[in-house]
Amino acid sequence: MTSTTDRDGRSERLADAVAVVGTGLVGASAALASVRAGYRVVGWDENSDRARRAAERGSFEAAASLEQAVEGADVVLIATPIPTIPALVARALEAAPAAVVTDAGSVKTDLVDAVDGLVDVSHRSRYVPGHPMGGSERSGPDHASASVVDGIVWVVAPTAVSDASMVERLERWIGAIGAKPVRMDAARHDRLVAFVSHLPQVASTALMSLAAAEEADEPEILLLAAGGFRDLTRLAASNPALWSDILLSNRSAIGDAIDLYVARLGQLRADIVAGRGDQVEATFDGAKRARLRLATKAQVRAGVAVLQVELPDRPGALAHLTSILGEGDVNIEDLQIVHSPEGGRGTVHLTVAADAADSAGSVLSTGGFDPIRLA
Repeated sequence: MTSTTDRDGRSERLADAVAVVGTGLVGASAALASVRAGYRVVGWDENSDRARRAAERGSFEAAASLEQAVEGADVVLIATPIPTIPALVARALEAAPAAVVTDAGSVKTDLVDAVDGLVDVSHRSRYVPGHPMGGSERSGPDHASASVVDGIVWVVAPTAVSDASMVERLERWIGAIGAKPVRMDAARHDRLVAFVSHLPQVASTALMSLAAAEEADEPEILLLAAGGFRDLTRLAASNPALWSDILLSNRSAIGDAIDLYVARLGQLRADIVAGRGDQVEATFDGAKRARLRLATKAQVRAGVAVLQVELPDRPGALAHLTSILGEGDVNIEDLQIVHSPEGGRGTVHLTVAADAADSAGSVLSTGGFDPIRLA
């Protein structure tokens, strides 16, 4: 491990080698971001084919075992389903005696308690729980991208015995790969994510489930689904087993959040049924104001730009868009598309290198598109 110092004498780089255990969307994306930042990266996954695909996509080494992956590592990230994390943290702490070991679990309190029950006290100081607040409803290394971690908040939740130098090393690595480390107590983290992460998943799933049940009697209902419905139910396409584990691990906090949400819905329902237009409008106005204050990605990484492009919903349209970018020598870092039945078009979000944004815009405009730069 090497380090340099800034003008204040602080270490700018406290790690050279990163091990990623679990090469799904989050793990593989963190690995790609680490490679981009110049770290040596080794990955391991219980599913060897998934590890191989991730390694090929990210140009890093795939190890044959967890122990081989973490050997010599300065930072170890455990990015696996919640039930498997404690045992893997214990194995990593044992096999990498000089590394800081963190995890990407979206619930922290139960994980900390479980790790405490498995790990000898002499190793616990090197465990620093974490949670990258990024990802998507997609899963697997085939959808991974370094841009997944760009600008996201990455919660760091040190335990009572976490060593300060280990916390600092982890935070420096998080910053170096493009995310923003934010320290937070585990219990507070679990309460807050119940509202802003777990409850949206519950609401999206419940709405999609309701519409699917109604479809039994009204088979054309989903044909009428416009952009708003599609936006609200996007999360319903998420991994069912993953989210079942998350919600059950945070059952108390999410239960409280659901109760408060139901109360809000009940009040809005009462105002609507009673014809209290002023109250209904006030509710919508307050929500609109809050939404407009909501930050976009916490800090878009320097070097990345996002372009929004309206795309005709017809065969070959996306191929034409990517083709003209290729002919213009513009590399696509990431791409997302949402189809919409109204108007026969969709919206594409393109992530490109910031220094290629102007060129991408020019190429797209020349090709007949009307790009809007979002970030």
